[in-house]
Amino acid sequence: MSRRCELTGTNRQIGHKVSHSNIKTKRSFNPNLTVATLASDALGQTFKLRITAAALRSVDHNGGLDAFLLKAREDELSDRAARIRRALKKKLGEAAAAA
Repeated sequence: MSRRCELTGTNRQIGHKVSHSNIKTKRSFNPNLTVATLASDALGQTFKLRITAAALRSVDHNGGLDAFLLKAREDELSDRAARIRRALKKKLGEAAAAA
């Protein structure tokens, strides 16, 4: 399982651990990933995604999963999130055509 946020694409960063004597050794900074269950109002489903805590705050700030996915660029999203986004656009397109 990769250490990558499914919504924002945030992944681990590499840096140095610097000792008191200024010796530098490689270390990695991992993102704060959690498994969150997010509900899509338009699709009427819930999705279990592995996202960062910051992405969860962004989803809340943007007004839910649907609004976040519509604003996000598809190249930042994981394959699963991109599939959800395409299904969401298709559903909203059908609703707009019917109205």
